[in-house]
Amino acid sequence: MSYCLEIKPFMNLEPSPSASNSLDIAMNSQAQDVQACLKVVHEALLDVKAKDILEIDVSAISNVADAMVIASGTSTRHIKALANNVAEEARKAGFRPLGVEGERDAEWILIDLGFVVVHVMLPAARKFYDLESLWRATPESIA
Repeated sequence: MSYCLEIKPFMNLEPSPSASNSLDIAMNSQAQDVQACLKVVHEALLDVKAKDILEIDVSAISNVADAMVIASGTSTRHIKALANNVAEEARKAGFRPLGVEGERDAEWILIDLGFVVVHVMLPAARKFYDLESLWRATPESIA
């Protein structure tokens, strides 16, 4: 005796034209949010005299963030002031920090803003960890 089981999909998995448009609108909105957040971060860093500010687009190589900002400070006190200003200005602009790490030692403080991750570092730590080289690597150059 043989049984024939018919499997019927319970939902249509094909995107509708309106769903495609919604996705395009959502992606455009996210890109605008990233740019707005980057602007707030950049201005907050400049306000407290950050050194060597670098923005890196990591959207093609990371699903954690779309952009990364790396900046240097001149002392642990300066690093704390930079990180505090970034977090405060981000909050004012509506970008709630998801986390802040490294405040105790303040040689390297990371501020996670969701779309944007900010690294504020002493020059020695920045040189040692060399995040610029790590995150500028493209998937093709890694293979």
